[in-house]
Amino acid sequence: MIIFLLIFIFFNLRNFLKLKKGENLNNWMNLTKKERYKLSKQESMNYLNKRKILLEEIRKEYKKISKGKSKKI
Repeated sequence: MIIFLLIFIFFNLRNFLKLKKGENLNNWMNLTKKERYKLSKQESMNYLNKRKILLEEIRKEYKKISKGKSKKI
């Protein structure tokens, strides 16, 4: 499960970077400096929140696995 989540993050990050490089680059450059900063800040906060949620899920999964191993012993 953890490996699946890491792969999911990798592909999302890769797709995000492709979008920045492609057609959105022209739109990005046409924005004012303040607009670019605001958009970048929003994207950064969204990414941070997604990572926090994913980390919480990984920790929950690890706790389940750890409890299962301790019960078997």
